Amino acid sequence: MSFIEAVILGLVQALTEFLPVSSSAHVRVVGELMAPGEDPGAAFTAIIQLGTEAAVLIYFWDDISRIIRKWFRALAGKIPHSDPDVRMGWLVIIGSIPIGVLGLLFEEQIDYSLRNLYITATMLILFGVLLAVADRIAPRRKELEKLTVRDGILFGLAQALALIPGVSRSGGTITAGLLMGYTRKAAARYAFLLAVPAVFASGLYKAAKEVPVLLTADGRAAAAAAGEPSLMAMIVATVVAFGVGYAVIVWFMRIIENHSYLMFVIYRIVAGLALLGLLWFGAVDPLGGA
Repeated sequence: MSFIEAVILGLVQALTEFLPVSSSAHVRVVGELMAPGEDPGAAFTAIIQLGTEAAVLIYFWDDISRIIRKWFRALAGKIPHSDPDVRMGWLVIIGSIPIGVLGLLFEEQIDYSLRNLYITATMLILFGVLLAVADRIAPRRKELEKLTVRDGILFGLAQALALIPGVSRSGGTITAGLLMGYTRKAAARYAFLLAVPAVFASGLYKAAKEVPVLLTADGRAAAAAAGEPSLMAMIVATVVAFGVGYAVIVWFMRIIENHSYLMFVIYRIVAGLALLGLLWFGAVDPLGGA
């Protein structure tokens, strides 16, 4: 992977991570279009997501630091567990369990078979329709203060669906939140908070497996021979994803205040149909050369 390709994939990751359009699908497809027959890989995708999630940390720093601080104070018995920030800390932990368990149980399928572009195209269209339905019929009355343990688990299960490229982490959780009656802003805010432990755990786990190998001469040679991303490509893409990602969060949180998700629904459906067309005419390899 060249420097330019790494920059482009970092931009793609940043521009799509926080929108309900599936960043993993876009990184997978754009990577395939730039280097036909070569999939950037699930590890590369997970690692560069660390950049966009670092942007989330900065944007929500006041909320995240307050939640963590109060959660530890509650463990020490200094404040009650009924405190709203303490409850949110527990709900983020509870909501993160499904994706952690399923991610480990189905790691091989997530890394290989579920990256089939036919699955990606189908998920783009299907979950685009589901988002449209949720945004259309949901009452959108509840704020995060009304979040329950049951709802936190349902949010977590919806987030776990994003292990399949094309579903979208934010799209899945926001859709679930809307169907449960939460406002657009509340659903998006919890989706971002819920993503922090999941993305950092996944990215650091993949980095711990991949980086030591890429630091060796044999590892670098094997990656180059297989057309896989180098360590430098991962670093470049991650830095770019961080820098651009922050601006995207600011824009997205502002736009959902007064607008529906229709533009994202239309985009998902068009992108899914376009991908099916590329697959039909053999312009892209559904398995990325696997």
